[in-house]
Parts: sequence; C-alpha cells; structure tokens
Amino acid sequence: MLTDTKCRTAKAQEQPYKLTDGKGLYLEVKPSGVKAWRYRFKLAREGAVKESVFAIGEYTTAPNGEMPEAAQARRAGGRLTLAEARDERAKARALVKQGINPAHNRQLERVRREQDSANTFEAVAREWVALKTWEPITKKRRLDMLTRVVFPKIGALPVKQITPAHILDVLKTAAKKNGPSVAAEAKRTMSGVFELAVSTLRADTDPTYPVRKALPANKTQHKRPLTPDEVGKLLRDFDGHGGKFETACAFRLMWWTLCRPIEIAEARWEEFETWTPPCGVSLKVG
Repeated sequence: MLTDTKCRTAKAQEQPYKLTDGKGLYLEVKPSGVKAWRYRFKLAREGAVKESVFAIGEYTTAPNGEMPEAAQARRAGGRLTLAEARDERAKARALVKQGINPAHNRQLERVRREQDSANTFEAVAREWVALKTWEPITKKRRLDMLTRVVFPKIGALPVKQITPAHILDVLKTAAKKNGPSVAAEAKRTMSGVFELAVSTLRADTDPTYPVRKALPANKTQHKRPLTPDEVGKLLRDFDGHGGKFETACAFRLMWWTLCRPIEIAEARWEEFETWTPPCGVSLKVG
C-alpha cells in the first residue's frame, strides 16, 4: 500500500509509471511531473467483462490549517490527498458492484448539477407567477413581495436543494420585519412555487409543509360595523366633499348594492337598464 511520503517523493521519469495502492487504486506519475489518481475496474458490458480506468483526480497534500471550505474547493477542483483518493475509490467500487460505470455516473451527476443550477427558486417562482391568470397589477404585487422578502434569502438556490430550515428562516425574517400578514403571504406563495416544481419533476417535496405551523396563525381583524348615526354622518360628509361625479356615483352604488369597490368600478354604463352586479343585488334604473 502507498504512504503519503512515497506519493510525495515520487520523481518523474522518461516514461509514465504506476505506484499501486490496492483494490484498483494507483498513482500514475507522468514525465511532466503530474501525479494522477486512477482506479482500474472491470464491468460486464454487452455480454463481456471489460476493463476500464476511472480518472479520480491529481495527487496533492493538504496545507496545514486548511479550513473545511478550502478543502471542499480543493476537492471540487480535482486535487486529492491519499486518504481522499481512497474515499473516492470506495465510492467508485460501490457503483461498480451495482453495475454502474463511475465515469458515466460522474457525467450524469454533472448534467444534474447543471439542471439544478438553472432551476433556481427565483426562476421557478417567476414561471409560477406568469402561469397565473391574475390581473397584471396582482402579478406585480406578488413579484414585489417575492423580490423584497423571499428572493434575497433563497432566490439563487436550486429549488431542489431548499430545505425546511431555509423556509423557516424566510418566514421568521418576514414576520419580524414585515409583519405576520406578509409572512403568511410568503408561505402561501412559496408553497405554490414548490407545487409547480414538484409537478414538473424539478423538486421532490414541498419544504414549506413541515414548517407550515411554525409561526402563529395570522388572525384577520375585522372592522366594527358603523352605527346608524355614523352612517348618516358619513353620507352627509360625502355629499359635501366636492369630488368627481364618477366617484360620487360609485360611492352611492356601493351603499345601495353592498357590492365591493372593484365590482362597482368595473360596471359598464350599458349594463344599467337592469343591472345585476356580481354581489347578486338587482338594481332597476329608470
């Protein structure tokens, strides 16, 4: 078996040569001085057993005091110590036992990572909003909320990698900075985005569900009804407010029909010979 000293002190020669570690792992020393980790394996393919070589990476030593983030970046760049190369060999051996070529698996994982990177939460969220049949102003308000509250936290993350802990952080921050109503809206919106992601196979689960009750429910606070005297004062005050004719008509229609402002505002003049508004109260004019 190899030792780190033997790997470190191996000298380049005119021809490449191998230093064997065992179980298929060896260090190839090239004339250029590069030392490359290789794993030799056999795999049945098309009825025959064929030998192949899997390139694990290049040999290196870990600097003293190396931080975990730096070590992770180093490994991602394909520079591995003897111990790390043995770990990669163990992973490759496990794949071979399942009939999987480690090189093909690496290519597949690379494609999956690229797809995950393209499917960020922000990208899926914008797609979700675009699919809604809402009015443009409603879509704009929802995107504004996402941009202020959600995207700064998880917008750049692949939607498949977002966990309930990420969601809880969004909700707690939103409740603290923007209030419970905004946090509730963020929760509903994120759940809708993940529903789209799951249905299109871009995520496995909705991480919003496990933390859906982590914050107190947002209680709707209804305004108290006006007394008859207060209604009379309101109407008298309105008569003298000097606003536009259209506004005055809309205000009176609201009181006569008890319809919502949007239902009044979207009514058309040609409908008023006999008008049946969405609220269900018929009004005959004439």
